[in-house]
Amino acid sequence: MEIFRSKKPFTDYIERQKEMGKRIGFAPTMGALHQGHLSLYEIANKENDLVISSIFVNPTQFNNATDLEKYPRNTDRDINLLDKTGIVDAVYLPEVADLYPEGPKSKSFDFEGLENEMEGKFRPGHFDGVGTVVEELLLQVKPDNAYFGEKDFQQLAIIEKLVEQLKLPIKIHGVAIYREENGLAMSSRNERLSSAQRDAAKVLHETLLKVNDWFRIITIPEINTRVKDIFDDQRGMVLEYFEIADEQTLKETDFFYKDKNYRAFIVVNVGDVRLIDNLHLD
Repeated sequence: MEIFRSKKPFTDYIERQKEMGKRIGFAPTMGALHQGHLSLYEIANKENDLVISSIFVNPTQFNNATDLEKYPRNTDRDINLLDKTGIVDAVYLPEVADLYPEGPKSKSFDFEGLENEMEGKFRPGHFDGVGTVVEELLLQVKPDNAYFGEKDFQQLAIIEKLVEQLKLPIKIHGVAIYREENGLAMSSRNERLSSAQRDAAKVLHETLLKVNDWFRIITIPEINTRVKDIFDDQRGMVLEYFEIADEQTLKETDFFYKDKNYRAFIVVNVGDVRLIDNLHLD
């Protein structure tokens, strides 16, 4: 596995691979890698000639300076983990200047309203930061296929819109959420949970499974009340929001229409750790 720590050697490497006709699969990360990340590379390996990883903690997508400071970082461990898979051909570890030559500042995007729903209400400017760094990474990596986890479903939808707007010849793939044994969605932030918190946090997925049963038989306002009641009873947890939204527009709905696809989204603060999860409603 090759390791690149700056832009020029990396983009030269990409150009050589392109000249040889290699089909490139790419999954960007912010490090603190876990099996959920590796599942992206496992799929990429089956569909491409070359698999590229990147690790970069993007400062422009953090609204909270403390959250950025506390974000787990262990690059040496991440590199070893990727190397052991035997399926990642190169990892790109850019410096801030490689992605933000004029300093870390976000562009302003219009994602046709997708950026204003859910996370956009609670984290203003977050998706401008995501769009800025993903655009630059895609332009440098030039992948044929790029892979993103469905845990960040809104982010996935926005990246699909970004690629569509930029008319980039890249296919975006959403990959199913990889879960721990108790159902908790795998996340780099889970490392900051105590063992007791980690066990208790299984209630997020358990609640979404209940919602999947309830939505066939009761109204959305009733579901919202039940979810709120569940988390009112959870010590050390604060429900930030729960929404059932149209998968296409991400707009919250208060009624189910037969010709639409819906997904339940939940965000809970467990101590000072913010956890997100979602589930497609069958």
